Amino acid sequence: MRYFIKISALLAALVLTSNGQAALTIEITQGVQGALPIAVVPFKWEGSTAGPPERIGGVIAADLHRSGRFSPLPPEDMLSRPSETSRINFGDWRILGMEHLVVGTLRQLGSGYEVRFKLYDVFRATQLTGYSIRTSEKRLRLTAHQISDIIYETILGEPGAFATRIAYVTEIRDADGTRHYSLQVADADGFNARPILNSQKPLMSPAWSPDGTRLAYVSFETGRPAIYIQEVVSGKRILISHHPGLNSAPAWSPDGKRLALVLSKGGNPDVYILDLDSRKLRRVTRSFAIDTEPVWSPDGSALVFTSDRGGRPQLYRVALGDGKVQRLTFEGRYNARASWSPDGKYIAMVNGDRGKYRIAVLDLASGAMRVLTDTALDESPSFAPNGSMIIYATEIGQKGVLSAVSVDGRVHQRLMLQEGAAREPAWSPYMQ
Repeated sequence: MRYFIKISALLAALVLTSNGQAALTIEITQGVQGALPIAVVPFKWEGSTAGPPERIGGVIAADLHRSGRFSPLPPEDMLSRPSETSRINFGDWRILGMEHLVVGTLRQLGSGYEVRFKLYDVFRATQLTGYSIRTSEKRLRLTAHQISDIIYETILGEPGAFATRIAYVTEIRDADGTRHYSLQVADADGFNARPILNSQKPLMSPAWSPDGTRLAYVSFETGRPAIYIQEVVSGKRILISHHPGLNSAPAWSPDGKRLALVLSKGGNPDVYILDLDSRKLRRVTRSFAIDTEPVWSPDGSALVFTSDRGGRPQLYRVALGDGKVQRLTFEGRYNARASWSPDGKYIAMVNGDRGKYRIAVLDLASGAMRVLTDTALDESPSFAPNGSMIIYATEIGQKGVLSAVSVDGRVHQRLMLQEGAAREPAWSPYMQ
């Protein structure tokens, strides 16, 4: 079973690998039928060079498109390219069937830039929102993602997650079979991928701190598993757990002060909580079974973990107040690797049945489970910070790739590496 294969692989250090060549490309494999038509006019450039340092309008249109909820109009189909309200002929956009319109300007201001944009309701010919944002050349793409978030929330009434990042582990094998591992961080659209750590030894289980500034992960660089915490920007890191046996599956508490982890120093793998200031350990589970893969509830009052204490891997919830354990999953022979939605309403997991492992979501209120994917080897689900999408790892043509699916199962994306394989994705919280 995949659950025991994974534990054995961790103990034997048989994991995927990678180096710094890890740029991602995103393909929309399924969107929402009847996605909202929107026109994002290329932003007017007001600067000293022939062209802008970043095509803001193009980034915004790509963001909205990959959400699966919008259908941006190609620029070549636009009848005009206004940048101000006075130049908009709403009749032209109605003829093209557009419901919303975005116009804007990118202006150079000394060593910095100013981005102005406005969002309109085409049929009402009214402005819905608009901002002027000061930024730097380095942050132009981030600014575009932030504008995408504003547009998404204004129209749909829920937060976007474009101005976020993803962490993942990659593998590249040399011609002689040598494996190279890398922990990578990229923007949510796959751009600006950069290695946080390169290694000749396996890396796994990256987990973001609640403020998005640090990553906890497992490294085998000493020859056996150890847990490190590393600052994303500076690269500074510290060794957190290096007990005899298993040190795995780090998960941050919502307040960032504690780390749930799995240790086997007492014999079988059990779930512990480590206070990061005092370094004191609290044992949470005591079982002859394998207890692993803990995740925190959004309010920090409970953990969900994977255990085979019932004979097969299933998800269990333990209340941290009284220690009571409750089984959560009953549908399917295998349920593991939980991810708790930010609003606390859902748990994503890997659901295994008849030799296939797919991403499923459990509604905690109703107890209903829904399988979202139709691939056969899915793993490592991670919710976006707005709860709308789940990123996960899968295999396409015997190659490890990352994919994403909406919580309702209607939107599917595939994130492909130009070279090598990818796995163990983790979606960041909102950037601070």
